[in-house]
Amino acid sequence: MWVLVFFDLPTETKKQRKAAQKFRKKLLDDGFTMFQFSIYLRNCPSRENAQVHIKRIKSLLPEQGHVGILKITDKQFGMMELFYSRQEKEKPVEAQQLQLF
Repeated sequence: MWVLVFFDLPTETKKQRKAAQKFRKKLLDDGFTMFQFSIYLRNCPSRENAQVHIKRIKSLLPEQGHVGILKITDKQFGMMELFYSRQEKEKPVEAQQLQLF
């Protein structure tokens, strides 16, 4: 599973900028990777693990702004086409995670 977080947070005041930066930092601390400036993604080994991270994101939501959370499968993520200008770009390397059972 992949969890994608999309957000548009206000940055007009010092307080808003601080809240936006804190939200981005917390996403990084939780293992998310920046895909674009306001899109972060994380690979999760299962739906249950994805739900843990989604619940954590919900607890970190800033007071203002728009945040979207999308959960997709590896197959759906693999069908994404990426371009830089008109040049096709390789997909991000899937994170290697050690799983202990």
